Amino acid sequence: MWLTYGKILSEYSFIKIFREKGFEKKIEVEGQAELEEIKKNKQPVIFISGHFDNFELMAMHIEKSGIDLAAIYRPLNNNFLNPIMENIRKKYICKKQIKKGISGTKDLLKYFKSGTSIALMIDQRVSEGINSKFFGQKALTTTIPAQFVKKFNCKIVPVHIKRKNDDNFKLKIFKPLNFSNNQNIDAITLTLNSVLEKMIVENPGQWIWTHNRWK
Repeated sequence: MWLTYGKILSEYSFIKIFREKGFEKKIEVEGQAELEEIKKNKQPVIFISGHFDNFELMAMHIEKSGIDLAAIYRPLNNNFLNPIMENIRKKYICKKQIKKGISGTKDLLKYFKSGTSIALMIDQRVSEGINSKFFGQKALTTTIPAQFVKKFNCKIVPVHIKRKNDDNFKLKIFKPLNFSNNQNIDAITLTLNSVLEKMIVENPGQWIWTHNRWK
């Protein structure tokens, strides 16, 4: 995992090249048709994923595909590095950035209601979430996707990226998940955790997590 982390950090030096010159030769995309369908329908969706290797390229590709997108991010604890990282993300990864937490909730609703799709990582520990099973243990989990399903009847689209042996990537856009009207927030959140688990198990060493998810 630390090797994966190091590769991601080093690739921030080339993020401008990825954005401006494209990285089509380095990335294989499965499910591009799903993005084209979302763009054609002009209905905002919620993209979910986790911190996989290289997770920044997911939002970049979705936005470059012509989808109006806003990404939720967690500010860095380092007050010196955070402004630098925010600038990199807004300039080269996804122009619309929403700060994680209560302060970003208004922006989240504003963007979504105006037709902007939302991308967020559901593998982060949150204080305002619910305890949902994750690898057999209770873990505080965000309910934002589930709340949007209940309120707006929107689609949830999982996205996964993995690094291949030759340092190229494979990006997969899954088909939208279907939820019935009688499924509550707890049930929807549990389903999304199950989807995330399958992504992690595929390449455990490519899941970036450096502290206790189940604390």
